[in-house]
Amino acid sequence: MSKRISIRATSRMNNRRQAFALILFGVLFLAAAILLYLVLHSNVFNYPLGVLLFGFGMLVACALNPRRLGSAAWLVTMLGIATFLFFGRFIPGSQVLSTYLLAVGLGLLGIAIMARRGYIRAGAVTPALIVIAVAIIEFLVAANLTPAGFITFMLSLWLPGIGLFVLGLIYLAVSMRE
Repeated sequence: MSKRISIRATSRMNNRRQAFALILFGVLFLAAAILLYLVLHSNVFNYPLGVLLFGFGMLVACALNPRRLGSAAWLVTMLGIATFLFFGRFIPGSQVLSTYLLAVGLGLLGIAIMARRGYIRAGAVTPALIVIAVAIIEFLVAANLTPAGFITFMLSLWLPGIGLFVLGLIYLAVSMRE
């Protein structure tokens, strides 16, 4: 005898799986950050992967439930690639603005594809909020108004560890309320 599972129950289960995946990725990145800090004392400017891994972690978790976190995952991953290319010294400083604009454009293209397939509705404000946040951060960095160690935090494994863990806890709390 087969049981019918409602769409709402399936959605709730996917939301919780996504939250647990985010928490797991956060814990893994935090463990890696602690290992790198305590054992290897590595320089984060050698491997500026923080923003890229934060976006990639969200993109992988997005595969479990594409309706949630999809727009943020595409945009942050593309901005992470641009950040990696700039701080990894693969592109010169004179091309950083065009690289970030290209990254935002590619992220918005990914969001448009998701919207066309029905994963995202027309009223999504997350992409705009992410672009505004990146612009504010870039302004503060250019004006030397960020706290000491801010850039190293953004480039290290601490950002994806803390970010994905907190995001997972938020999504878990939201999925418990549903």
